[in-house]
Amino acid sequence: MNRLGNRKRGWLVTKEHVDLRRSAYNDAEAAVSFAAQPQRLTLDLERTAIIVVDMQNDFCSPGGWLAGIGVDTAPLTQPVAYLNRLLPVLRTSGVPVIWLNWGNRPDRLNLSPSVLHVYNGDGASTGIGDPMPTSGSRVLEKGSWGAAIVDDLTQASEDIYVDKFRMSGFWDTPLDSILRNLGTDTILFAGVNLDQCVMHTLQDAGCLGYDVILLEDCSATSSPQFCADGAIYNIKQCYGFVADSAALLDAITLGDFPK
Repeated sequence: MNRLGNRKRGWLVTKEHVDLRRSAYNDAEAAVSFAAQPQRLTLDLERTAIIVVDMQNDFCSPGGWLAGIGVDTAPLTQPVAYLNRLLPVLRTSGVPVIWLNWGNRPDRLNLSPSVLHVYNGDGASTGIGDPMPTSGSRVLEKGSWGAAIVDDLTQASEDIYVDKFRMSGFWDTPLDSILRNLGTDTILFAGVNLDQCVMHTLQDAGCLGYDVILLEDCSATSSPQFCADGAIYNIKQCYGFVADSAALLDAITLGDFPK
């Protein structure tokens, strides 16, 4: 295999396979290999975390904000079953689960007009922090029903929660510090919207030096299909890798160790 990077922080690569494990702390006991695109992957579960993005009522639930403005939210619940199968296995394997969700300040003082405009184009509609006409829940405000994780997703006491205030979870948040204190090299990405907040956070993670893997079946979007197709193409081309949770689960539970 060929090395990319220095001897302490490098990958070993061929056309068919990428070994993400860092030689300085290679843990063979926690290593798994599984199919991915554009190459098969080997990673160290001890140096891996999963970030689940924006699986919140305002995005995914019938009574939430997106549904209230006419968006079909049914596609956004599709990751739930896959995540409920995957996350318990990852927790048992020592992989931290990080819930990265909008959780805005009531006064919105850290949000610029450019951010607010995305969600309230005419300034008179229901946008971030405004009360929903039917329920009074304030859109994506920390502590509100709309900002809460959907009930169908199973959480655990050891899970980690990070509020975000932009499409990328790395701006104005402690996410990077948390990941580095956990000793994370590799990040699995899941959640919604694949082409927006998931993609933006994944891009920033790649630029910060993390290995990034989109779990396609654990992600979804309410955007047109071509938006998801473009995001997936760019992830494989420019930032990292794309895989399905089933391949990772099989590698962990059936013992698909590096070859």
